[in-house]
Amino acid sequence: MIELKNLDVQFKTDHKEIHAVRDVTIQIDNGDIFGIVGYSGAGKSTLVRTINLLQRPTNGSVRVGDKQLLDLNPKELRQARKKIGMIFQHFNLMNARTVSGNVLYALRSSKLSAEEKHKKVAELLDLVGLADKHDVYPSQLSGGQKQRVGIARSLANDPEVLLCDEATSALDPKTTLSILELLKNLNEKLNLTIVIITHEMEVIKEICNKVAVMEDGSVVEQGDVVSIFTEPQNALTQEFINTATHIDQALAKLAKHPTLLNLNREDTIARLSFVGESTNEPLISSLYSKFTVSTNILYGNIEILHDTPIGNLIVVLSGNPTQIKQATQFLESQQVHVQELEHVQTNEKAKVVPLNREYVV
Repeated sequence: MIELKNLDVQFKTDHKEIHAVRDVTIQIDNGDIFGIVGYSGAGKSTLVRTINLLQRPTNGSVRVGDKQLLDLNPKELRQARKKIGMIFQHFNLMNARTVSGNVLYALRSSKLSAEEKHKKVAELLDLVGLADKHDVYPSQLSGGQKQRVGIARSLANDPEVLLCDEATSALDPKTTLSILELLKNLNEKLNLTIVIITHEMEVIKEICNKVAVMEDGSVVEQGDVVSIFTEPQNALTQEFINTATHIDQALAKLAKHPTLLNLNREDTIARLSFVGESTNEPLISSLYSKFTVSTNILYGNIEILHDTPIGNLIVVLSGNPTQIKQATQFLESQQVHVQELEHVQTNEKAKVVPLNREYVV
């Protein structure tokens, strides 16, 4: 288990004091794939570096397993760090060494014999899908292959925790998915606890079971991924989720092409969000038979998060206001969240936004 408690990290410069992390408390259980998401400057990379004390906190405590890291002497800390692997956005490989040489370097202080070290390197390269790249140099590898070398190197000392600092940010989408799939497999095979730092909710959606959202050094929301995706409490969390589920893109397209909305004065445009068994029910088709409300679906998607279906629709509900109100109350009673939207235009720009919400155009 990893426990970060009441962490603060402050940097002092000649001109000002920077509060990079503010009173953060997080618990990460053994076997979790825990995501920390936020925009650049949110403090997430600084936070993850406190887990292995590459960044010492100004205040607070750091527990990894049964050890309070801040209480360890330098020798004890070096030993503890061997059980915390780390991979980086830009791979940090040594170009003058081969693939096997890069992984072997991580074993330089190991008590294994030379033969045992080379055997372990071969096993690690096979584990990450690079068994045929033993004698290749980093310059001959693709970005995804370089990251696989970085992962193999991080596993050399049999860590219990793997820290991933923007590990897929330099990769294309297809390669990103392959690396995330590898990390998921390692989590299952090795019972590896993984902490992922990212600015992309897509990454969280693909691999994590828990997530913390950071803004301006603070954690503004945290919990299991399904709960966060279905019931976000913070506006920033909702913003990340809208991007990951492509709701933002859909609303932007609808705003640019208002003829797609084809709204009459009494029509209601709404976002419907539903989870679990609700996704299997023919609720939309029943609105007409029950309430004489017709439904025009403008956009829809379903995500599967940890075997839980999560759906989103953007629809236009047509009927008289009383019928539409009854229909939305029925949907809510069936565990479908209904968020009314409106099409607004200001300063020659158009947006589709939640009804009665303050917006900036």
